[in-house]
Parts: sequence; structure tokens; C-alpha cells
Amino acid sequence: MKPSWKRRGIALIAAVAAATATAPVASPTARAEPAGLSVGNDKAMYVVQMLDMPVVAYDGSVKGLAATKPKAGQKVDPTSAKVTKYAAFLDQSHSAALSKVGGRKIYDYRYSFNGFAAELTATAAMKLQGMPGVVAVSKNEMLSLDTADTPDFLGLSGEGGVWDQLGGPIGGKSIDGAGEGVIIGVVDSGVWPESASFSDRNAKGKRVYQQIAGWHGKCVPGEAFAASMCNQKLIGAQYFNEGFGGSAGVDASFPDAYEFNSVRDADGHGTHTASTAGGNYGVETNTVLAGTMLGPISGMAPRARIAAYKACWGISPDGGCTTVDTVAAIDQAVADGVDVINYSISGSQNVFLDPVEVAFLFAADAGVFVAASAGNDGPDAETLNHPSPWLTTVAASTHSRVAIASGSLGDGTTLSGVGVADTTVSSGLVYAGDIPADGVDGDTAALCYEGSLDEDLAAGKIVACDRGAIARVDKSAAVLQAGGVGMFLMNVSPSTLNADNHLVPTLHVDELARATILTYVAGEGTPTGTINAAMITFDGEPEMAAFSSRGPISGGDFDVLKPDITAPGVDVLAAVSPYSSGRDFDFLSGTSMSSPHMAGIGALMTDAHPNWTPMMIKSALMTTAYQAVTDAGAPADAFDFGAGHVNPPNALDPGLVYDAGWTDWLGFLCGTGELEAPYCATIGIDPSDLNQPSIAIGALAGVQTITRRVTNVGATGTYAVSVDGLDGVSVSVSPDVLTLAPGQTASYTVTFTTNGAPLDVYAEGSLEWSDGSHSVRSPIVVRPVAIAAPSEVSSTGGNITYEVGFGTGGAFSATPVGLVPAEQIEGNVVDDPANDIATAIGSGVGYTLHTVVIPAGSTMARFSLFDDYTDGNDDLDLYIFDAGFNPVGGSGSGTSAEQVDIDIEVSPIGATTFHVLVHGWQTDGADANYTLFAWGLPPTASGNMAVAAPVVAVVGGTGTIDLEIGLLAADEKYIGAVNYVVGVTPVGQTIVRVDTD
Repeated sequence: MKPSWKRRGIALIAAVAAATATAPVASPTARAEPAGLSVGNDKAMYVVQMLDMPVVAYDGSVKGLAATKPKAGQKVDPTSAKVTKYAAFLDQSHSAALSKVGGRKIYDYRYSFNGFAAELTATAAMKLQGMPGVVAVSKNEMLSLDTADTPDFLGLSGEGGVWDQLGGPIGGKSIDGAGEGVIIGVVDSGVWPESASFSDRNAKGKRVYQQIAGWHGKCVPGEAFAASMCNQKLIGAQYFNEGFGGSAGVDASFPDAYEFNSVRDADGHGTHTASTAGGNYGVETNTVLAGTMLGPISGMAPRARIAAYKACWGISPDGGCTTVDTVAAIDQAVADGVDVINYSISGSQNVFLDPVEVAFLFAADAGVFVAASAGNDGPDAETLNHPSPWLTTVAASTHSRVAIASGSLGDGTTLSGVGVADTTVSSGLVYAGDIPADGVDGDTAALCYEGSLDEDLAAGKIVACDRGAIARVDKSAAVLQAGGVGMFLMNVSPSTLNADNHLVPTLHVDELARATILTYVAGEGTPTGTINAAMITFDGEPEMAAFSSRGPISGGDFDVLKPDITAPGVDVLAAVSPYSSGRDFDFLSGTSMSSPHMAGIGALMTDAHPNWTPMMIKSALMTTAYQAVTDAGAPADAFDFGAGHVNPPNALDPGLVYDAGWTDWLGFLCGTGELEAPYCATIGIDPSDLNQPSIAIGALAGVQTITRRVTNVGATGTYAVSVDGLDGVSVSVSPDVLTLAPGQTASYTVTFTTNGAPLDVYAEGSLEWSDGSHSVRSPIVVRPVAIAAPSEVSSTGGNITYEVGFGTGGAFSATPVGLVPAEQIEGNVVDDPANDIATAIGSGVGYTLHTVVIPAGSTMARFSLFDDYTDGNDDLDLYIFDAGFNPVGGSGSGTSAEQVDIDIEVSPIGATTFHVLVHGWQTDGADANYTLFAWGLPPTASGNMAVAAPVVAVVGGTGTIDLEIGLLAADEKYIGAVNYVVGVTPVGQTIVRVDTD
């Protein structure tokens, strides 16, 4: 599976809710092909978004078609006459558009997304993009799938806990149980229906769930799955495989009985997430961990119903989930009537309007609470998935169950880590990389693949295996297969330690211990090791998982704080598919595991407050979260966990909530620039002003005031405000006291002023409203800057005007550099059959290497590929190396639109010679022709761009920059820049791009 490092933005052209006047906007016109290149006729799958509103948002504006948007608190009825009529109208418009270009329709999307999926040639896709009524055409992308004591840890169980307040975990004859009547839709890898977590009967065989009203879902039969396998707990099961080419495509992708061509879960991931979110109460697992019998497990909302939507195929790490299928699953879930969706799948990192995020936008507007995994690419910054504010993005942290484990080496060195060994093991010690089986290289053996170890050398030994590439438990299986009696599992870089249920006694250690172990093994003598029996405790404090993706996000100019919150995601015990693991229950880790915790808690909140909107629920969870969480031994921060760790008991009664809806979201999108429409002039807002619990200002230029509004969901109260943290930034809140009656809403403003804070460094703090019994806390991150200016502006040859804000004062100057045209390099690359850059480099097949010399004196190098400058429907990637072949940058999106910028002035490379590798990740035939563009940003002006700007910068003030573009050659792509100076200090730069082609 290919990682999605960046995503291209698409525009949403939509009508605003009834209160806002709207008008359609013409979609972008497809550009002509470059001379000499022809678009290929090979076909690929695309998601096509159409202009009209989907069913859940349609307001009756089409003559003869009644409104289908459900009233507040109600769900859409896909069987009603008005809905079926409008859905048929949408389907007809899809077919009409497709008929004009030719292609095979795969899905119609109608309910939370208006559009269709189709198999198209690249020519047809470009023609569609230019047609009236078509908003965006997005190529199909491959996404990846990103609890014994957690109910007690989260305050759900026990006397007075959340379950108790909602009628208990199982309810009774006259009362409902926790989550009763709430439906959780799980878009994932399917479900194992025989699991006790999804039974609708008790131990005596008596049905304890009744039929639920208002449900329109169904059970679709398929391979090893009969419709009768659904029941009144597992009330829906559908599968979507057209992104894999339909049933034939799934069978071809997984030929060795590797997958079920049905909703049945082969991987186990979907079963795990579903049972975590809403599995039955008190399901016995008979799981022993380090000699301790773990108690029964329960889902977060044990009386909720589960509907499984299988859109992910294959056993990890093979296969994945396509956007064509996941959008279809989301669309169907909303039509069926789910209240909550869990989406433990990767996604966009900085684009709010890719097809999946758009589908969730309309789902949220229809009243569906969406929890999505933050991603597993931590601990690096700016790695987070799902940036959109209309869903709840969940980070992962540990929980109270801790496996305390230790070991030692024969020289007396002690080792600490995690593990679940129930007996002590002492034996000889070998490094897996030193004992490869015949025909296996040492690097492969080091990772302990099945069959990679020499059985004669591993037998009776503790084997030290490197982490990575395959599942951790598969490594212990390989050790057992080779006759080993124990395993040291060693991190090769900073990452989480996991107490998995291994097949041999295992001690999982960090990268520092790895160095110690390898040094010892490589020394003289016969190395030995010991793994001590582990101890289980249930009083651990939460710590951020190293793998959990972090913010900030660049989307919206860093004016959105993500993730939103954290929940348990390490060593979570839940039901799985015995097909892949041989177990009915197992431990899994990832933000995939933390997200269903939040989905289940969202279901409990829906049960407790059925009239609340998804954003009210999200607000309650965030403003009542606690911050006593660590990260690598230090206090975690807002980019690690957002508002903090979820605290469900307090969330039931939050006092005040921040609500937002359709018009708020469209105004936000206008402010980000992703949405362009006439109404943006009326409703557009600075992204920092979106009414959500968190506050983020990505560029605080001296002074900025943001606005929020709160609604009282409790008794009449008087709330006073306090601000904590934000060193070097002055904060003023007006008013500073709010007295609100039940249901009353009030607005307040917060003014931030730089007051000695270091520039270009985030200041973190919080704002809290309290009435003495409720504490309503908002996390805050602000980054003071000397100047707030766009990072890049562009035109097709005309003049450019834009605004800047000043965070420091004094004499101001803005001077041009460039403009200079690109060096255009024609190239050809063959397809990489492995779709893997490491494999391509090793084999020499699938890439082309160029040596590019940037002009001496350049301050920045830019390398780009463009979709319009390949000869077909290709997906090419870029990798940049310095003169010594050290990697210095890369770009790999789902298309051939790639860009890498390198700051020559501050990079360690020094020289201006680069090796540029073009990777044929997926060409539409045997190869692809392309044009590589390369620029060196000069240090001086070229005489073809003039700048007019203010001469004085005033702190907190703004200024207008006017760029006059001179005469440029046709059919070129130019770059330049505007450099800013206050006094004698350079304070920033805006890149200028002018395309005359």
C-alpha cells in the first residue's frame, strides 16, 4: 500500500442551507494537453462529485422535487417517495454526464455525497472535469487500515458510571441499557458474525435485543456469509468491492483463499473495531496475560447495535481500502440510518474536501457523529490524517493495564520493557540477522519472517528480532517455528512498546536496549539471555503512543488544531477474526483502536442526549477532557492529544457546548480557500473563527481577535473565564463573565497580542469557563510571526494583489527576486511492478534518474511534475538526493502532481547539484513520458516583476502588496519571490508562481 504524503485540493461547489442565498459556480476548465503528448486510453477508476445537493441536504430547490433534507433530530428515509424520486433524479444526472464522455458506472452516490464512481479513460476524466454540473473528478486512491479494562479506566462501568446513568450495561425489562437504540456504522474490513460480542441472545439462548425502528439497512449474503447471520445486535452487513474490480477483482487480488468475497472479516481489524465500539457486555475471552486471567470484555456502548460496512480487503499489510468503496460505504450507512460512524482508515492530511471528507461533511450535517483515526505515523509532527472540523479525530494513548516486564543479558546487564511472559526463560541468545536460513539474506532474517531463520541455530535459543515490516506476533511465530524458546523484540527507532500475546515468551525493548543487545551478542564468548515472568497492574497512567500521528496540520493555514482528543489505543483486547489469528480475541494497537473507543462513547452521548448535534457531542467530550498524559516521559501537548484524554462521566454534563453546522462549515471552507463561490463574500470567515472548542492561530501577526459562541446545556449558571499558559502572549476575553439560562447562547471574543513571545514558535495554553461546578476548557495554540503573508501567490500572467499582516513594527520594504523560467527536462519511466520505491531502487526497474544543476547563488530549488505533463493517466512520484545521493526530499501523492522545495541556504547539502529520481509508481501502460520542471530561485530581481508595498509596518496592522508582472515568454512556468524586511531584519518571503502555459 502506498502512503499518502499529500493530497491535492478540490473545490466544493454547494448550495448553502436555506438561510443563505446561493448560486452555482462554474467548475474549472480542463487544460489542453501539452504539445507532443497524447493522453492514453487505459482506464482507471474515478470518483466524480456533482453540483446538486445529496439527499440529506437537498432543500427542494428543483422544480417538481420535494425537499429531502431531514428535520433536526430525524433521519432520512430512503424508502419514501420523495427520497426515491430525488435519488432517481441524481442517478439520471450521473448517467447523463457519463454518457457524454463514455465509461462504466460503478456506484451511484446519493445520500451523503452526490456523484458517482466510474471506470474512465484519462481523456474522459478530463472532459468530465470541464463539464457544467461537475465539481471534481478524483482518481481512486488506496487507503490503509490505520478491551478488557478500558470501560473501568474510562469511568463507564461501576456504580455511578456512565453505564449506570444510562440504565446499566444490559438494561432490564422496564429500562433501556447504555447505548440502547443507537446504531454504530463501522466502515472497515468486515465482521466475524459468530463472535459473542455480536450475539443478540444471552447465555441461555434467549433473545435479549428487540427489533429496532427506523432502520433501513440489510444483510447482503456472500462467500461464507448468509443473510441469516445478522440478528438484532448485528443489524446490518454490506460489502463494497468495486474499487477492487468487483468480485472478480477481489478474487484475483487474493487468490489463495486469502479473503472472503463477502462481509465476513478475514483480517480481524473490522471485528476488533466493531466490538470495541459496541460489543456486548461481559463477553468472556478466557485470555491469560502474564499469568493473569483477564476479565470479560465489553464494548463502549454495550447496548448499541452494529452495522458493518466492509470496504477494506486483504489481510494486513496486503490490500487496503479504496476511496471508490469507502465513499460508497459511508453513503450507504447514512442512508440506512446509522447514528455514529467509526472510520479507522487513513485519509487526507491537509485537504478538507477530498471525497471521503466531503461525504463526512454531509453525514455530520445529517446528524451523524463521526470518529476517525488520526493515523499511525507519529511521533513526527504534521503527520495527522482527517483534518476536517466536522469529524472527531482521535489520537492513541495507553490505558491502565500495564505489563511490567524485564530481562537480562549474560553479562549482568538488566533490560526493561513490556511483555506478557508467564514464566521465566533463560537460554542462549542469538541475533536473528546472524542466523538466516539457506537462501535468505540477513536483513530479511533480522525481521523474523516465517521460514527466514536457521532452525539448527535458533533451536533452544532466545532470538533477538528487529521490529518492522510484519506483524509483531508473526515474529514470535517464526521464532517458535524455528525452535526458539523466547524472543527479544527490539525497536529499531523510537516507537511504542507493546505487550502482545506472543507465541513464545517475549520482552519488547526500545532502540537503546537494541544497541546494548547487539553489542553484547557481537562480543566474544557465548551470549545468553533471560526473560523474566511479567506482572500485570491496572493502575497505569496514560501515555501517548509513539506511533500516534501528531499535529499541526497545514490545511487552513494552520488555523485548526488537530487531533481533537485521545483515547486508549495500545494493547486493546477485543474480538477478532480467528481466520487470520487463530484466536477469537486479541490485542491490537493503533489509532484504529482509539477511534472506536470514541465512536462508542459518542453512541453513549447520543443515547444520553438524543437532541444534541454531533458537534455538541464533540464539544462535550473535548471541553471535559483531562491533560494528565505524558509523552516520552514529558507532559503531552495539544499537538499530541488535542484537548486531552477523554473523560466520559464529565462529558455527560459539560455545562456549555460549542456548536457548529452547515453555514459555519461553508464559511470556514471559504476562509481556507478550498471553496470558491459567490456566497463566500457573505459567509466566509477566518478559519480561526470557526466555532469549535479548540483555538488555533497559525500566524499571529501582532494582534488577532477571534470569536466563539457557547450554548448552555445545563441549569442557569454564571461562568467566569480564566486563561492559562501562552507565555509571551497577552490575552483579553470580552465579556469575561457569562450568565446563561438553559438553552441560551452567547458570544465572546478573545484578543491575542504578542508580548515578548519568540517568533515562529507555538505558544500553548488554555481558556476555561467555570461556574464552580463545570469547567469548560478550550486548548489554545498560537504562533507569533513577524509578518503574516501567503506562502505562495500565483497568476497566469496578470498582476497580483494580496494582503499581509504585521507582527513587528518599523521601516518596511518588499523587494522582488526573479521571475525565472523552469528548466524543462523530458523523460520516460517504466512502470514499477512492485509499486515500492525500495524494491525499484534495488532492482533498477521502475525509476529514471536525472542529474540537475541549479544555478549558482540560488536560494531555493524547486522540482515539480504535473498531471498535464505526462502522456496518460499516470501516478509518478519524486525523490530528491544531493550530490552524494543523500535523500533531501520527496513527494508521493495519488497522482503525478508532485512538488519538492529545498531551501539551499539552510540545508546541509551546500552544493546545487541534485539527483532527481522519478518513480513510475503506477503508469497507465508499460511506461510514461513526462516533463520534469526544475527551478533555482535567484537572489536578485530579473526585471520582469515590480512590487508596490507600504513603507512602514505597524504592529497589528495590515498592508497591501501589489505585484506588476512584466512581459513574459509564452508556454513557460516561472517562479520568483517577494522578500520582506522590517528595519534591517528579513522577516519572510512569499513565493510567486506565474504560468504562461
